[in-house]
Amino acid sequence: MPEDGQYYGKHGEPRKYDPNFKGPIQNRGCTDIVCCILFAICIVGYIAVGILAWSQGDPRKVIYPTDSMGQFCGQAGTPLENKRLLFYFNIMKCASPMVLLEFQCPTTQLCVEQCPEKFMTLLKAYTNRNDFDYYKKFCKEGVTNSMGVPKILELGLCPAILIPSKPFTRRCFPALGQKGGVITVGNNSHFEDENGKIRDAKDLVDGVKNASVVIEARQVAMKIFEDYTQSWYWILIGLVIATVLSLLFLILLRFLAGIMVWVMIVLVILVIAYGIFHCYMEYAALEGEPGADVTLQELGFQTDFLVYLQIRQTWLAFMIILAILEVIILLLLIFLRKRILIAIALIKEASRAIGHVMCSLFYPLFTFLLLVVVIAYWAVTAVFLSTSNEPVYKVFNESVCIYSRATCDPANYSTSPMKQQCRDSECLFAFYGGETIYHKYLIGLQFYNVFLFFWCANFVTALGQMTLAGAFASYYWAAVKPDDIPTFPVFSALGRSLRYHTGTLAFGSFILSVIQIIRVLLEYLDHKLKGAHNKFTKFLLCCLKCCFWCLEKCIKFLNRNAYIMVAIYGKNFCTSAKNAFFLLMRNFIRVAVLDKVTDFLLFLGKLLVVGLVGVFAFFFFSGRVKAFENTAPNLHYYWVPILTVVIGSYLIAHGFFSVYAMCVDTLFLCFLEDLERNDGSPERPYLMPESLRKVLKKKNKTQPAE
Repeated sequence: MPEDGQYYGKHGEPRKYDPNFKGPIQNRGCTDIVCCILFAICIVGYIAVGILAWSQGDPRKVIYPTDSMGQFCGQAGTPLENKRLLFYFNIMKCASPMVLLEFQCPTTQLCVEQCPEKFMTLLKAYTNRNDFDYYKKFCKEGVTNSMGVPKILELGLCPAILIPSKPFTRRCFPALGQKGGVITVGNNSHFEDENGKIRDAKDLVDGVKNASVVIEARQVAMKIFEDYTQSWYWILIGLVIATVLSLLFLILLRFLAGIMVWVMIVLVILVIAYGIFHCYMEYAALEGEPGADVTLQELGFQTDFLVYLQIRQTWLAFMIILAILEVIILLLLIFLRKRILIAIALIKEASRAIGHVMCSLFYPLFTFLLLVVVIAYWAVTAVFLSTSNEPVYKVFNESVCIYSRATCDPANYSTSPMKQQCRDSECLFAFYGGETIYHKYLIGLQFYNVFLFFWCANFVTALGQMTLAGAFASYYWAAVKPDDIPTFPVFSALGRSLRYHTGTLAFGSFILSVIQIIRVLLEYLDHKLKGAHNKFTKFLLCCLKCCFWCLEKCIKFLNRNAYIMVAIYGKNFCTSAKNAFFLLMRNFIRVAVLDKVTDFLLFLGKLLVVGLVGVFAFFFFSGRVKAFENTAPNLHYYWVPILTVVIGSYLIAHGFFSVYAMCVDTLFLCFLEDLERNDGSPERPYLMPESLRKVLKKKNKTQPAE
């Protein structure tokens, strides 16, 4: 009988011995059929939303810049195919605060082949035939040599001035620079505007800032991109090393579980200790260096992240964080040292189980492929939905106008009453929108797309958990291992899960998806209310976010154990969740200690793989080791490939170790059931391995000789 017998009655009755029970029940029926039907209907609706979005959407709105007529610059098969760049008639109008609200510059925008390369005013260019021919490249169609300058400007056919520009994100922005601390454009600190007035080059800065992202951000993005092009094959090598290390660790764990666990603990402690030592050495080396004592707050945000490594406070922060992590790990190991032996026994048994079900190690690849399909479908549908609006044109003006920001038609605007009353106004493309029923409910379709993404992603994850649980339960309950294990346990479990329990998987993943979508909405509200100073609102949002985070963790834990019970007994979701919860509550101490200790040890395994690969990547890409100086690529930011390798290594290690975690959880529940069903007598022998029986001081009694 299990310990904590006082929980019986309050948390359900223990399992009774069943001589016919031989593991996962084969003769089972479909469960949660209503949820299965609802899920199928929602999937059909999701496909319909995708088809509708693909028929209405136009991704070119994201790919190509759009001129004032709503035409795409550089689109293949159109007259603008060779005109890939967007040119602003008067970039200084982009300095208007309205740009930040309406995301549109109140100036004519034109598709051009190249950006202007020199200063030129329309008045001066008109007097020289060659200059005027060059100038017309940046004018609308219909400009002739016989037209006067006043007429051209009145009709808004040409800009009053050309400024040397450079393309950025396929848009022409003034070629701003600095010379002696003074803002310049085209190597000049001043320029002549359309009225003949001499202006400072810095007057262009506000317009450029509002019309694009900060110029430095472009430089950082380009440098990061260049770093990836220089180091991508080394990143792949690092990820391959992470894969090999994960597989090697699992293989060694099968034969040397006890030794490997202790070695892993020692290595993790040593890796963190080395990190503390390295941070201290860097911290000490910077003592007395000019500018090294500047604080992070005084330094502020810098696009060159290497600057942070030149100040002592950065290394001090790293050292403190690593020291706290080291202390926490040591304290946990000290207090849980007696339970580590039981955890080792569970890991040994999990190693044997995976050894008999080797294809389970590769099942995460199937889950990964399904998740890629789900993510790709959601992303493509989201892009098409967000680009399925129609072009909307608005009146933009400089002086007071009653029609300001009113909807207009660019085709006949020059002869419309709006133009007659507001002479300096223009009818420009404003944004994509629409007034049809489809456009009115577009936000609802976007929400449906996000919710179905969560539901499908959670369904795929749940399918993987139930499949692995069924395979490992088949191993545990086999009386004679490996003879009584099914030939293809993973495929058998996958078939049972899809055939009988699609509704159960849909039910569990639906509950989790509702909580996740609520968390997304709370994050959205928090982002929108960041500027608010209402402390009660902030406190309430913080409490709600914390509560739903905890609720999501609890639901994930309950779902995981419910799927294990479904895989074994074939009951519906609610019954399985209740039975799993009561079983765990009847063995609360074991759940709180043994299961969590095992999870902690597997987490240390991930940390070890990531730490080893991360340290190797750091020494390689940073050029700290002379042997790698000539081999390592020349990079702007060596942390870019290091961070990529570390994140990729964690995902790879997580994929392999998730199989182990599922195996341990399944064996743990089967182990608890085994304790309740059996008593070690010849009629009811324990099916747990001898190593677990020894740790728990349980024995199988032999049949007395006659």
